[in-house]
Amino acid sequence: MNSTQWRDSFRVWRGRRPFAGGLLLVLGGAEILVTMKAPLPVILHVGMQGLAGYLLPALMVLCGLLILFNPAQRLFYSIIAIAVSLGTWLTSNIGGFVVGLLLGAVGSCLAFGWLPDQEPRKSRRRRRKEAQDGPLPGAGKPA
Repeated sequence: MNSTQWRDSFRVWRGRRPFAGGLLLVLGGAEILVTMKAPLPVILHVGMQGLAGYLLPALMVLCGLLILFNPAQRLFYSIIAIAVSLGTWLTSNIGGFVVGLLLGAVGSCLAFGWLPDQEPRKSRRRRRKEAQDGPLPGAGKPA
């Protein structure tokens, strides 16, 4: 399989799932997990710093991966992910210094709002070209 075939198959795979939402959730959870290992003077001790500080970002990563690989259940996973993301405010250094919290919240909102049967958007360049050339032959006629 050459690189163009791989790229095309990845585009098709990515188009069938809320890819941006799942990726942002994974990145947000990973960022929070990384900030848990920050040097002691940098860490802000707010709330419970025990097991929950590692459990909630791990659940964010898990929800992000589940959204990517099981998009049929994205609504359930995104609701769990937003609750977990907001919970990291208390347990994980103010949500990974707010960056991980925001990545998780935006990612879960994107996953929740994703529609699987939506028509692909046309690029701005293609819309301009169609406007200049006029409607395509047969476009707009009822079948």
